[in-house]
Amino acid sequence: MTKYLPEGKIFNSPENQYYLHSAERMAEAMAQKLTLEGHALMCTAEHDLIVELPFGKGIIPREEGAIGITEGTTRDIALLSRVNKTVCFKVTDITKSNGETTAVLSRREAQQECMDNYISKLSSGDVIPAKVTHLEPFGAFVDIGCGIPSLIPIDAISVSRISHPNDRFFNGQDIYAAVRNIENGRICLTHKELLGTWQQNASLFSAGETVGGVIRSVEQYGIFIELAPNLAGLAEPKDGVKAGQAASVYIKALIPEKMKVKLIIVDVFENLCFPGKINYFINSGKLDRWEYSTKESGKTMVSIF
Repeated sequence: MTKYLPEGKIFNSPENQYYLHSAERMAEAMAQKLTLEGHALMCTAEHDLIVELPFGKGIIPREEGAIGITEGTTRDIALLSRVNKTVCFKVTDITKSNGETTAVLSRREAQQECMDNYISKLSSGDVIPAKVTHLEPFGAFVDIGCGIPSLIPIDAISVSRISHPNDRFFNGQDIYAAVRNIENGRICLTHKELLGTWQQNASLFSAGETVGGVIRSVEQYGIFIELAPNLAGLAEPKDGVKAGQAASVYIKALIPEKMKVKLIIVDVFENLCFPGKINYFINSGKLDRWEYSTKESGKTMVSIF
C-alpha cells in the first residue's frame, strides 16, 4: 500500500530518473502504465502544466491536471499551486513536431489509480504517510498520495493547543497521520494520537531537570508551557510573558494521578526556532483505540476508531 506516496517521494529514485531520460524510455513507461514524477515549470494561460524533461517538454492538459477539474469539484488553484513543484503523471502520448519532442501526460490518471488501488481501501485507524502542502488557521492540508488532498483539523494536530498549524508544521514537511473518519468519500485525518500518551511523554522528563519549552497560553492563574506536542505543564503567573515565546523551565513535579506537570520559569525569550522534528510513538499499522489519560487520573481521554 505504500506504493502510492505523496508527490515528490519518487522523483529522485533511480527508476524514475531512468524513464525521464529519453523519449524511448518514456515510451517504455507508457507501455507499462507506470506513474512517474517530474518538475512543473509553469502553468499556461489555459492552465496546462508544463513539465521539464531532459529531452523535450511534457504537457499536462488542464483537464488532466487533477481529479475533479473537468467536473468543477477541484478548482484551478490546485493546478497553479503545483508550479515549481514535483507532479506525478502517467504518459499518454509522445509526439514529435518540428524537431521537438513533446510528452502528453496525465496527472488525473495517476491520481485515479491511486484512488482506486489505495485511498478507496483505507479505513478508520489506518496510519499513513503524508506531506504538508498548505496551512490554514483551521487546519493543515496534506497530500496522502499522488497529490490527493486531505485535512488535519487544528484540534487534531496535537494535545497541546496551538494558535495556528504553523506552530507545528511547515509546508513540504513529511509527516504521519491516522484516518479519523471517511464521510461521502472524503478522508479526514488526525495526528495527535501518534504523538504519545501522557505517560509516554512524561517519561521523557524528570523532576529536577531544566528544559526548554514554548509558551502556549497565558492565563490569570498561570502559564501553560508545552514541553512536547502532547505534554504541557503549568507555571505560576509572570509579568511580561506572552504566548509564542520560548522558555527555559525547571520541572518541579510530574503528577500522573492528576496528569499535571508543575513548572518554574527560569527565563523567557523570543522563539526563533523552526518547528522542530516530530517524535512519533506510532508511525505505522492501524489504531482501534487510543487513550491519552493515565489510569491513576480517573479521567478518560480516548479516541475510538
